[in-house]
Amino acid sequence: MRMLIASLTLCLTLCLPCGAALAQALPPATPPSPPAAIYDAEMAQAVGADDYGMRRYVLVLLKTGPTSMPAGEARSAMFKGHFAHINRLAAEGKLALAGPFDGVDGWRGLFIIAVSDIEEAKRLTATDPVISSGEMVAEFHNYYGSAALMLVNDAHKKLARKGF
Repeated sequence: MRMLIASLTLCLTLCLPCGAALAQALPPATPPSPPAAIYDAEMAQAVGADDYGMRRYVLVLLKTGPTSMPAGEARSAMFKGHFAHINRLAAEGKLALAGPFDGVDGWRGLFIIAVSDIEEAKRLTATDPVISSGEMVAEFHNYYGSAALMLVNDAHKKLARKGF
């Protein structure tokens, strides 16, 4: 132990003067320059962003409803209407994001509706065939998130080989 302490003391005694001399020889450190301005006011306005790049939405959780429709032509038509409803809301700029869950515990999917009023979100989802048939029920929550979600639908079109 004494040997270790002696070695450390010797190292510090020899290194500190060298470090001080080196520090005097180097030019003073310059603070890092700020990142290039990347704020895009036009894009921020187009997606409804506030000063933080955020906006208000309504998060809609879709859960299994009281009226399960059996497999068959009527169920297929109901889901075809559901996808048409999703595509219409997205085209209108009212739907920022949608997608299914795994169904565990009755959780079926979600919508992030680009409105700030829960009553308006209820009106927009009431005509979805999975809701109006009772196949699913909707739970509504206010959500404050990145306004960049409004760019997802256009980006998705560039990634999808097939549509619903």
